[in-house]
Amino acid sequence: MTDSSTTAASAEGARPLVSMLLIAYNQEKQIVDAINGALAQTYVPLEIIISDDASTDGTFAAIEAAVASYSGPHRVRTNHNATNLGISAHLSHVAQMAAGELLFVAAGDDMSVPERCARVVDFWLAQGRRPDLIATDLADMDEAGNVHERMSPTGLDTYRNFDDWHARRPWLIGAAHTWSRRLFDHFGPILPGTAAEDQIMVLRAILSGGTVSLREPLVRYRRGGLSRKRRYKSVDELLARMRQSNRYGLAELAQLQCDADVAGIGERMREAMAPKLARERFIRSMFEARGLGERIALLKGTKGVKLGLRIRMFMYASCPAVYAPDIWLKRIVRKG
Repeated sequence: MTDSSTTAASAEGARPLVSMLLIAYNQEKQIVDAINGALAQTYVPLEIIISDDASTDGTFAAIEAAVASYSGPHRVRTNHNATNLGISAHLSHVAQMAAGELLFVAAGDDMSVPERCARVVDFWLAQGRRPDLIATDLADMDEAGNVHERMSPTGLDTYRNFDDWHARRPWLIGAAHTWSRRLFDHFGPILPGTAAEDQIMVLRAILSGGTVSLREPLVRYRRGGLSRKRRYKSVDELLARMRQSNRYGLAELAQLQCDADVAGIGERMREAMAPKLARERFIRSMFEARGLGERIALLKGTKGVKLGLRIRMFMYASCPAVYAPDIWLKRIVRKG
């Protein structure tokens, strides 16, 4: 006869180890809420890795203080990067540290509800562990922690192949995603330089075990976090952001191409992404051109890029001061 304690241990042993990847950067005021949400998870066995991406404020000190007295059932690890990696590379780095079959993404300014891991694991097991990415809904949370309306990103259940993804890129919030470890075993780590991992990981999953959506708001998504819309104070700031976005775009295209090559659809990806790659390369060349003569040659001689974009980028690179009044006016309107 088996006693109740043995039965409970057997049931727990049948459940997969999962990992929550809680990443932070300059979020000393919000990180404790995010950590409390992770520590409150009802699912066992759970590994929690809390990683700071070389913050310049007191984020890592806040992390250490928040976990110092924890004595609950979860295995908690902390990590402090020596240099800033950026969101995608940071998540990829922490994923390599993790031991779980499922990897829960968690941002340092959001909160996971206590049942998040348990609900996603049950959902995944009910589908025979097949899906490689599970996306949930979110609850909009203001900076004071008050919860507002529900947020429902694009449902992923109908995305069956590359054609579906390319025809209608989904609207995603990666902070509510869970990945299978298989995605990294098959495709490898994310290349450095990409800004966001969400489209990359969704396409990887579509090309392998599939994607699904669990329509429950299991993450409280904070307004005004790192993903907030930028407000530029000067033309120089605007141009710096444009050049950064260009670098991110080129890095994402390189990653998508690499993953498509692994999946055996490299030529289809090259054909599909050719217009975007041409645009991003033109923007890079325009900003890197040495002098007005090179920029004029690019403006007149570049093929495969719309004239309107060529003129706009030429003006940004050659005569950025003409945009100063527009930025000034927007700042006045916002203050008013």
